Amino acid sequence: MEAALWEAADQLRANSKLNATEYFMPVLGLIFLRHASTRFEEVKAEIEKSLPSRGGKTRPITADDFKGRSAIFIPESARFDHLAALPDDQDLGGALNDAMRAIEHEDPEQLEDVLPKEYHRFDKKLLGDLVRIFNRDALRTAQGDVFGRIYEYFLNSFASSMAQEEGQFFTPPSLVRLIVNVIEPDHGTVFDPAVGSAGMLVQSRHFTELANAAKAQGMKFVGREKSESTVRLAKMNVAVHGFNAHIMQGNSFYDRDQDDGLLGACDFVMANPPFNVDGVDPTRVKGDPRLFTQKKIPGVTKGSEDKKGQKPPGVSNANYLWIQYFYAYLNSQGRAGFVMAASATDAGHGEQEIRSEIIDTGDVDAIIRIGEKFFYTRTLPCTLWFFDRGRPKARKGKTLMLDARNIHRVVSRRVHDFSEEQLANLTAIVWLYRGQPERYLDLVARYLGETNAAALRLPSALEALAPPLAETTRLLSAWRSVVAAQKGVDRGAVAELTEVLEARAAALLVLETDRTADLTALQAWASRRGRPERENAAQKAAYARLEPTLHRLRVLQKHVNEVHRLTVRALDLAEKTLGGRSDDRWDNKRARVERQTLDDARQNGIDALKRVGYFVSQVHWLQSRFPDAVFAPVPGLCRVVNRAEITKQDDSLTPGRYVGVAPASSDDDEDFEERLRAIHEELESLNAEAADLATRIAANFEELLG
Repeated sequence: MEAALWEAADQLRANSKLNATEYFMPVLGLIFLRHASTRFEEVKAEIEKSLPSRGGKTRPITADDFKGRSAIFIPESARFDHLAALPDDQDLGGALNDAMRAIEHEDPEQLEDVLPKEYHRFDKKLLGDLVRIFNRDALRTAQGDVFGRIYEYFLNSFASSMAQEEGQFFTPPSLVRLIVNVIEPDHGTVFDPAVGSAGMLVQSRHFTELANAAKAQGMKFVGREKSESTVRLAKMNVAVHGFNAHIMQGNSFYDRDQDDGLLGACDFVMANPPFNVDGVDPTRVKGDPRLFTQKKIPGVTKGSEDKKGQKPPGVSNANYLWIQYFYAYLNSQGRAGFVMAASATDAGHGEQEIRSEIIDTGDVDAIIRIGEKFFYTRTLPCTLWFFDRGRPKARKGKTLMLDARNIHRVVSRRVHDFSEEQLANLTAIVWLYRGQPERYLDLVARYLGETNAAALRLPSALEALAPPLAETTRLLSAWRSVVAAQKGVDRGAVAELTEVLEARAAALLVLETDRTADLTALQAWASRRGRPERENAAQKAAYARLEPTLHRLRVLQKHVNEVHRLTVRALDLAEKTLGGRSDDRWDNKRARVERQTLDDARQNGIDALKRVGYFVSQVHWLQSRFPDAVFAPVPGLCRVVNRAEITKQDDSLTPGRYVGVAPASSDDDEDFEERLRAIHEELESLNAEAADLATRIAANFEELLG
């Protein structure tokens, strides 16, 4: 997807007469149209299945069929596929402008005057190229809230001049989902005072739909954003997901007149406000009813000189203004979850005074520390704060401290996120803290069920290795006989081929022996389980029975890799060193087919083996930390603290101060081996790309000279 977007950027930079601020919204409009068309087609297929039929005919689909379906109705002339297929002599710019108007007409409440209509300003060929780029499979098949991430990619790559305010970063989907999982917005009013591209509102709606679709229809979603262009993006994002939200343009620091019906009335507040904003006018926020305390506005300093040499006062850091605002919007049962700069948990002076008063309410429910590289273009760490004004007395005044800095998945060298299971495991800790062990046990049962399903699929995945191994054995044995009888052949190479084939035969025997034993043990475990266990003792026993087999499955992975390595080595000897590629007696086509088949079978087999181990490793991660299915402090991970403990730490809300350091894990060697293998595979991939690039550069250079 990024490759396609970067190509679009190259096209714009090289060929457009427009500057970044002029083409930014039109390009986002194309992405909106692509995403909206994809969702339309998916929902359209679902609707068509349910339409009544008379005489073998069904009525045409209408816009009413899409109500409550999380998608918007798109007239045929506005669908992306229709526009991408227009002949070259058609006015594509005019057609796109008309398409945007047609979509606005279908949803005037949400989209009136929101969508861009400046496509006639683009060069015709350039516009056609852009439409084709955004019609590629990478964007056609994109799932989830990709719109917000694509917005952020364009914002940072093409229009950095539009994002000069420090601290304004797109909220990574992992953090949005973790916030949603913790506060569980399933009713009432959800408010985001720093709504950005509306990713949090979208994910809240999605959460409620999964839990109770009827409830989702009755919820109210409200957002506020100061930038006009970002408000338009938020409305586009909400519309493309097929639900209504009231998105206001305004500055949340000052625009209190927009808070009618919101202050003290929201069931859920969630946000990723800009971090460490300075220059907020203290005279305009003094006396604000949203402030937790009226004693003092923290961080008031002199600002920079104006034209007259005066230095007007300004708030040097607005983090604690945001924190107070979020609390003030909650009703007596409300929950809030928001992203905050990591430094805010330990901020001193006036910030500490406010933090102390907020802690005194007893409503600081949880603090989760997040590691670096979660933001798409920044490496800064952050902290997630959670308020809960309606929690039971037993938890009033207690705070869950959760240090998740060591929990992440490496997406790339620059980007980390949470896997689905890491998100679920972190959420399970919150469930146990809230006294909900049944949800924890259901999660473990799901992992055991996934393990069982993977175990049942494993035999067929490993059996797929047999045909290409048998065929390559035939090819290699025959070729060794051919070259062994030839004069002048490299006898050392023949001897090496013989040696590799003998080692391969031994490895195949070990692989088959171990495969038979391991699959027998795995099938015995799967057959004993029957229905997923729902009791903690039974779940622990299920893991204990499987644990010895897991080590053997890891060894089996090594056997599969070794057989594959020896086969590739033997094929290389036969084709390159011993001249197979240039000899008609060597079946090049068959060898290529079998090599590719073996490569695919090996990868599928390894993936199947890993999948069995992966889900049961999640069981082990949870059971080893919470063996009794109740919350317990885990060094280096989590602990529940009370007001007295926080007071001893100078009112710090930094989890690391309370959870301590994790002991060395017994799984470190296996984790290291897996990381090392991933690094090796990435290095091989990069080397291959470099070699291919060098070849293409050389060819292009020769073409230029010739």
